[in-house]
Amino acid sequence: MHVTHLSLADFRSYARVEVALDPGVTSFVGANGQGKTNLVEAVGYLATLASHRVSSDAPLVRVGADRAVIRAAVTQGERSQLVELELNPGKANRARINRSSQVRPRDVLGILRTVLFAPEDLTLVKGDPGDRRRFMDELVTARSPRMAGVRSDYERVLKQRNSLLKSAALARRHGVAKGGSGGGADLSTLDVWDQHLARTGAELLAQRLELISVLQPLADKAYEALAPGGGPVVMEYRSSALEDRSAGDGATGDAGGAAAGADGTAGGTAGGAQVLPQPREELYAQLMNALAAARKQEVERGVTLVGPHRDELVLKLGRLPAKGYASHGESWSYALALRLASYDLLRAEGNEPVLVLDDVFAELDVRRRERLAELVAPGEQVLVTAAVDDDVPAVLAGARYRVAGGEVTRL
Repeated sequence: MHVTHLSLADFRSYARVEVALDPGVTSFVGANGQGKTNLVEAVGYLATLASHRVSSDAPLVRVGADRAVIRAAVTQGERSQLVELELNPGKANRARINRSSQVRPRDVLGILRTVLFAPEDLTLVKGDPGDRRRFMDELVTARSPRMAGVRSDYERVLKQRNSLLKSAALARRHGVAKGGSGGGADLSTLDVWDQHLARTGAELLAQRLELISVLQPLADKAYEALAPGGGPVVMEYRSSALEDRSAGDGATGDAGGAAAGADGTAGGTAGGAQVLPQPREELYAQLMNALAAARKQEVERGVTLVGPHRDELVLKLGRLPAKGYASHGESWSYALALRLASYDLLRAEGNEPVLVLDDVFAELDVRRRERLAELVAPGEQVLVTAAVDDDVPAVLAGARYRVAGGEVTRL
């Protein structure tokens, strides 16, 4: 799989730009702030419907413009497709495939797949649980694009359930404040929302658990290639709702039960145990039981306390959590190993993704830089950004573009 042409209109700093691309390695070189990352960000957005830099679409639209357009020609084997996304902040985005009538944006998922390395990847190891949940869910969706709909359904149900719980909590507090019996909010529909949440949550959980089971050995192999003798890499899924199904004791010392935010998604794990893949019906039943057990506390706090939005992926080096114990270099190697493992997994499943390395080499020491370059060089298409030519390892010689003053010029 590779992109043969990228076209942007009013995206980030570009009023308009056209870039022809070839298989193999392509490097975009230019000073900071000239728009190198904007190019690969657009490629990543087409693959994931999200930016690796910002959480909303508004910053992606050029100042003064109402919308932005990303268009790319994607070739896989003998088949080529033209994919177009129109970003409309505050309104619904639009999508087209092969210039046909409008389709849903999520219908373009799977046409282009990418694995993106960026300085922000350090948050996979050092950041909050939400960063690791997003990593899992984006990879799950890359493997199975239909999961975009499951994730959307789960988030919709979670929002509705939280709204109901919040109303109940406010009514209860108001009743207590007035000297009443504790509130009178109608919770008659909560059982229905529980079923919807457990059903979509079980599907998401099943995909996450299966993903970790196949990803861990690939991540361990990649870490050994980047930092020989530094592992092993251990990945433990800590559930807020499910029973312990691990072979060992599952203890990490990392489950804390941090409080959730107003939407119930900002907190960490609720103190659950390491779990292994299970049938979806078992997951559904356990989620229903957990929701029933937590209902009193949820009504008091006005937020959903159990479910995939509260789970954690604990990353370890040996027996110690990488977060808080790994050095800066070890954390970088771990983050890179996760991305390399993602690439190996997608490639093994028959559709090699485009590799994107966004200003990564400047962050690495010489040894890690050389090892990473050797590992990714054989990729069908590798897109690299760098501030100076010397930041691009010699093994990644290929097409090169100079990015400056809003122009992208092939050298």
